[in-house]
Amino acid sequence: MKRSTIIGVVIGVIVLILILSGVGSYNGLVSSETAVENKLSQIDVDLQRRADLIPNLVSTVKGYAAHEKEVIANITKARAQLNAAGTPQEKADADQQLTGALSRLLVVVENYPNLKADAQFKTLTDNLEGTENRISVARRDYNEAVTSYNTKIRKFPASIFASMFGFEKKEFFKAKEGADTVPEVKF
Repeated sequence: MKRSTIIGVVIGVIVLILILSGVGSYNGLVSSETAVENKLSQIDVDLQRRADLIPNLVSTVKGYAAHEKEVIANITKARAQLNAAGTPQEKADADQQLTGALSRLLVVVENYPNLKADAQFKTLTDNLEGTENRISVARRDYNEAVTSYNTKIRKFPASIFASMFGFEKKEFFKAKEGADTVPEVKF
């Protein structure tokens, strides 16, 4: 074989390896980005489930605690803000407000023993507790997917393809500042 043929074959193999590596990196980035979007939509599903439970919970409490209108109004407002949230950070902020409002509602419930014994109320609060657990797991899963994705777009050689094809860093689902402190409830 001629030397120029061998060089041509070697160059061809190198180009083929680079192309396959690029395709693999691109496909890996697409898969990671899709996983992040999937995990974010799971948070949305769980937040919507909670938002759907709240009107039933509020109407049950209304029957027992008609004069607790401010607490009920705060829950309704926080629920509307959560439904209107777009970005992960807006969702986290609205979720924090709704969680605080629900905490205040559960404090109000302590004043109504008949309400706590009501079967419908117990079922709703059990469903709400289960949903809160789902939301927590969904947030953790989303943040893990974001960590994996953000790491991939920063590693070489995927970082080259990430910048070429517009893969951008994703936001984590963060709790609002001060979320680690217990809300103060006054009546």
